[in-house]
Amino acid sequence: MTREEERELRATLARLQQEHRDLDAAIEALERTPGSDKLQVQRLKKHKLSLRDRIAFIEDQLTPDIIA
Repeated sequence: MTREEERELRATLARLQQEHRDLDAAIEALERTPGSDKLQVQRLKKHKLSLRDRIAFIEDQLTPDIIA
């Protein structure tokens, strides 16, 4: 992996992590709101899980393989 590719991956990772944190805050706010839309909360949680999977995939790409 070139330095440019690694830099792009790290930038993408930082963006996804921020989006994940923002979604977490939005979900918490919705859940505290009386009469909140349960379907909307469910969709946000599903999107948050998808982001978590993408974050884990990028973190795996950035971690060098260690042969034991």
